[in-house]
This record gives sequence, structure tokens and C-alpha cells, in this order.
Amino acid sequence: MDIKLTDEEDTLCNLLDECTRAMKATEGIETSCRIAGGWVRDKLLGSKCNDIDIALENMMGVPFAERFVEFCRTQKELVVKDVAKIESNPDQSKHLETARTTVLGIELDFVNLRSEEYAEHSRIPTQVAFGTPYQDAVRRDITINALFYNIHSREVEDHTGKGLDDLRSGTIRTPLSPKETFTDDPLRVLRCIRFASRFGFTMVPELQEAAKDPLIQEALRVKISRERVGEELDKMLGGRNPLLSIDLIQSLSLYSSVFYIPDNIGIKLSGSLASLDSALRAALILHALANPSAVASTLAGQTVPSLPPIHPLMLSELPSSTNPLRRLYLAAALTPYHGLTYTQSKGKVRPAAEAVIRDGLKLGAQHHYLDGIPTLFSGADLLRQGVSEWGSGHMDKPERAWLGALLRDRNVHNAVSGSMWASSLLFALVQDLTALWAGEAASIDVEAASSTITAYNKFVTRVEELGLPAAVDAKPILDGREVVKLLGASPGPWTGQVLARVVEWQLEHPERTKQECEAWLVAEHAAGNISTASGKRVKDAGADGKAKKAKR
Repeated sequence: MDIKLTDEEDTLCNLLDECTRAMKATEGIETSCRIAGGWVRDKLLGSKCNDIDIALENMMGVPFAERFVEFCRTQKELVVKDVAKIESNPDQSKHLETARTTVLGIELDFVNLRSEEYAEHSRIPTQVAFGTPYQDAVRRDITINALFYNIHSREVEDHTGKGLDDLRSGTIRTPLSPKETFTDDPLRVLRCIRFASRFGFTMVPELQEAAKDPLIQEALRVKISRERVGEELDKMLGGRNPLLSIDLIQSLSLYSSVFYIPDNIGIKLSGSLASLDSALRAALILHALANPSAVASTLAGQTVPSLPPIHPLMLSELPSSTNPLRRLYLAAALTPYHGLTYTQSKGKVRPAAEAVIRDGLKLGAQHHYLDGIPTLFSGADLLRQGVSEWGSGHMDKPERAWLGALLRDRNVHNAVSGSMWASSLLFALVQDLTALWAGEAASIDVEAASSTITAYNKFVTRVEELGLPAAVDAKPILDGREVVKLLGASPGPWTGQVLARVVEWQLEHPERTKQECEAWLVAEHAAGNISTASGKRVKDAGADGKAKKAKR
């Protein structure tokens, strides 16, 4: 397998080679440069890689990078960024200080080849020393990430003797025994899953067995910071095949080591988790609905046959730049937590999924995980009930106003939390279909699923017929100040309630004017149908102020 360099990469290799020779000639310093890891793997697979890690022999990254930058500037008259020193941070998988710069538009990180030793109860090495290329290669997570490109000989080096073959065959294997590799750093279990799902590669049986080892799984819970677990999961969800990632987590019995709330924060859930199978089933259904042309999927003994197509509006948000599928897949994986709550210290009841995301995975508002997923579950509950009530005709308001109010509910449609009514409805359908797939069944009941999809399609068709998609984001025809002035009252909590009534009116009467809305509001207020109880009618603001002053 050969690597084809771009012109910039070829020039970079020449610069590094010339710099090492100049250092030997002028300072007597001998070192060699190898491009390590991901760049080599991706180049061999024909993919682009925007950054390069340079592994140095018998030399630290910062002193070499400083000499390299000076060489490029003085000998080659190139514009090069100053060297940035990145301190070691074991919790973030940076066990050595790193030197960073940019040359020819390529971001470079410089570190030394190393060997490592680990303590029993920590993933942080107790000893890090200069190492040989072989020692550096075998301490890496998987063989396809342990390849080097020697910039002096222009050859790929496979010091484990397995990396190139594994890259050809699509195999995920550890350089050393998987149990030793995972015991040293249990996070590597998740990295194996991430690369297996990214490339569609197969884990060797002994790796899978090691990942199922209860001691390894417990080590993943206690030795690895939750931030690192969340970071790996986030990369899986944003990768090429998040469904396969969820499947591997489930099939390797890792769900409770990944999606859990740490015991030491004192959170008590309102009940027990639903079947863990519901996580993979929800993800399978989401995949089937979001990829209507895909063939039936079978993972971990669970099969989703080809389902009837869903209304295109339910898929309309998926191509957006916010990448809602990333959030939807994580929400699907958290289905076992749906309906569970916990109580905060001040007595406020919160959804359990929120605690998993915030405390168990340390994921914040990026991709609307923390603010968006609890809302997805709340919105799904509202929409599932709404679709059922609409289908049975049990609506307590005129149809357009009732449907519009449902779609405008802040749990269903809220740009702040990334929830759009279309993707919320898609997730509600996923949850409805997952509920149909119960017990030990290997597949969902196709007839029941088809009936449910038909109900949702009819619902969306009616929403479209009534012109509601454009009305979901429409502002109230009257604003708060106008309502207060029109009713002659002081602002208060009642204002929001009245504005909700105004929105209902305009949903019910899309062709009516602002003046007609004002007349309706005044008439409703006069008839006692609208209350301004938190404020009083103001006849003379000045006189009222004087009266209050006199009383004081």
C-alpha cells in the first residue's frame, strides 16, 4: 500500500529531512521524523487529513519544533507560525507536552516516540520515556493507528507487523493482547468502537471478549473521566455510522458503562430503566425512517424490515447545518431513561436523561445535547398524544388553532434548544414505533408499524393542507405592549396568557386583520373571557401615582 503525497506534503517532508540533516551538521544532534497514526491510516485509505503528527526519535517536541521553525524562516524564507507549547494533560489523553505550528498551511504537532507504564487503577502512565518506533507502535490503541511514514526513506513502517494487513482486511485489533491494552487504558475500548463504526471494520473475537470483561467494564466506569467518555461518544454520533456505534456498545454489554449517572453525585431516579434493548431498537427505527432507500438492518439479533415511507416534511430538517441526526441518535440511545425523573435539592423534578447527558457524559449544549434532548422527549410525549387525539377527533378547539398550538409548543418547536417541529415529530414517531417493539421479538410488528406511520403521515398531510408550517414561527399579530394598552391594564403574568389567546385567534382566522383581532380582544375582555387579574384598569396614571404617594 503506497502513499501519494500532495505537493505541500512532499515539500514538508523535504523540509523536515533537510532540517534534521542541518541539525546534525551544525549541532551534532541526531534525530529522525516519522508521521504517525491517523494521517498514515487515512492516506492509505485514500482520505484527506488536515493535520499531521510528527513523532521524533530521542528528542522532545518543543526544542525540535523551535529549530524547525527557525530553519524554515531563515533558510527557506517561509512564513511559519510561532511554536505553541501544549502542556501534557493526561485526562485529555495528552501524556506528553506537544509543540504545534503551521507550515505550508498544514497544522503540525511534534512529540517524541515513547514507551509507557501504567498503574493498576489509573489510565495515566506512571512512567513515560523515550522509546523506539516499535515501543511507540505497540502502546497504541489499534494496529491501523500504529503505522508510521518515515519522511527520510519515504516508506510506510508497520512495526506491529499487522497494521497494513488489518487495513486491507478491515480488521480492528490491538497491537498487544486486548486485555493488556484495555487494562492500561480502558478508554481504548470506546476508541475501538469508534473506528470500527467509522470504517465499517470488524473487531477480532478476542477484542470483543476483552471488551465484555466485567473488570474492563468497571475500569471504564471508574478510571476514565466522564468528559473523555462523552468526547468519544460525540465523535461516534458525528461519524459515518452512529447506528453501528450504538449497536456495538449494546452488543458488547457496555451500555451501563457509557450511559449512566455517576453514583457519587447523589441522584436517585424515580424508577428502573426500561429494557436496554429499546436503545438499539429506537436507533434502528430512526435509521430506517431517515434512510428510506436503505435495506433492512439487522444488528445484535434485532431486525427492522423496510418500513413504509414517511411524509417528506418529517425529514426536512435532517440536512440542516445543525445536524439534528446527531442529537436524534443520542436521544434514541437514551430511550431506556424515557419517563424517568430525579428531584433536585430544591425540590425541582428533572428528566433523568438530562442527568445522563450532563453528569454521565459531561456533554453540554453543543449540538443541543443538554438543552435539546430532554425537550425531544417532552415534545414526543405531547405529539404522540396529539396525533392520537387528532386522529380520533377529540380536539377541544377548532382544528387549525388546535394543531397550530400543538406545533408551536416550546417543547415541540424551539429554535433555542434546536427543536424544530418536523424533527420532533420524527422522534415522536420513533418512540411510538419503539413502544410497539416489545419483549423478546426479533423484529417490529410490520402491520402495527405501518398503521402508526399511516396515522403520522395523515397528520402531517393535514398540517400541510392547513398551511401551518409557515405559521409555526409567525409572531403574534399583537405584541405585549399593544395588548396592555388596548386593555388598559398594567403588565403582568396575564400578558403571556393573553398573547397565547391572540395566537390561537390568528391561527383560527389566518385571513383576518390586526384591527379585527383588536376588536375581538376588546370584546372578549368586556365579556369576562379574558382576565387581567394581575393588573388593574388604569383610568388616570398620574392620579393613581399621587394616591399611592399620599398613602405612604
